[in-house]
Amino acid sequence: MSWNLDESQTMLRDSARSFVTEQQPIAVLRKLRDTGDALGYSPEAWKTFADLGYAGMLVPEAQGGLGLQLRDAALVAEQLGHTLAPLPYLSTAVLAAWVLNKGQNQALKAQWLPRIAAADTVLAVAIDEAARPGAALTTVAKKQGDGYVVTGHKQLVIDGHAAEALLVAARDADDANSVVWLWVARDAQGVQTERVAMLDAHLTARVQLQNVAVAADGVIASGQAGAQLLASVLDVGRLMTAAELVGVGDEVFARTLEYLKQRKQFGKLIGEFQALQHRAAELYCDLELSRAMVWSGLQAVDEQAADAPLRVAQAKARASLSTNRAALEGVQMHGGMGMTDELDFGLFLKRARALQALFGDAHQMLDRMAQLKGY
Repeated sequence: MSWNLDESQTMLRDSARSFVTEQQPIAVLRKLRDTGDALGYSPEAWKTFADLGYAGMLVPEAQGGLGLQLRDAALVAEQLGHTLAPLPYLSTAVLAAWVLNKGQNQALKAQWLPRIAAADTVLAVAIDEAARPGAALTTVAKKQGDGYVVTGHKQLVIDGHAAEALLVAARDADDANSVVWLWVARDAQGVQTERVAMLDAHLTARVQLQNVAVAADGVIASGQAGAQLLASVLDVGRLMTAAELVGVGDEVFARTLEYLKQRKQFGKLIGEFQALQHRAAELYCDLELSRAMVWSGLQAVDEQAADAPLRVAQAKARASLSTNRAALEGVQMHGGMGMTDELDFGLFLKRARALQALFGDAHQMLDRMAQLKGY
């Protein structure tokens, strides 16, 4: 296994980094946060993002996308972490595209995957219900004719407040081991959404579903195929948030290192103090280990390796712990000014906390690793 980038991946990473640096600096997130923007992202920037091909990374070429692998999409997610770019990339271009592409509904694929690639829509995947991601679903889909009626609630639905439709995972009322994936328009009768800002100023939604009727043409997947799709999309979410955590960690480490080279105390650069040098060296090793483990997880999923779930859990756990440590160290090494909102470190720390909570935090991933190993 190698996690060295080839030439095309290097170009992809560098172009995505240029885009976020020039068009999605941290000032964009600050402005959206301070003005209470209803969408939480810029539709114009989302369109430009798509024009560069990033929204169609996981969309097959037949539907107007690039048809690339998950590891390529993760390179873009990593760059978003450098500037905390608030774009519906994870919700729409990754999770929704994955569900539609892996689902069984060919008509929905043909209709919506091209729109994802062109950024003509925002979609949201609705999975989480409880404090423990991946817990048994309580949202229930009951068979009605050729379709279903779904009732339940969802939380932490990324970009669910602005989505044109929700891709809802529900337990089959007739088979507790089966999962039904349903296409639900956000304005459908019986659907209520509440816009919720996370601590990092990125937006999610709480969703209530009350006897929502879904016709047969809105069924994305069902049965054991639906259960397998749920497991795979959770792993995809874990890897993409881990990749963004790597980007966040890289950025805070680079800013901290630069500060250590400039700040003087007691007549010396604080970077000359051996204690701080040791801490910086440990952070570097920790972050590089995270990058390697995330790449290992991405390769495992792309190659459908038997141990992919274990390697995904390892990646999410390691990235969560490493980036959280890097952000906390960055705040401390900056001293009192590290606690101010004017400095960006608080924003990075909050984003790290939010990302590590999505799809399962480090402690939940460690528990999952133990279960997968038979403990």
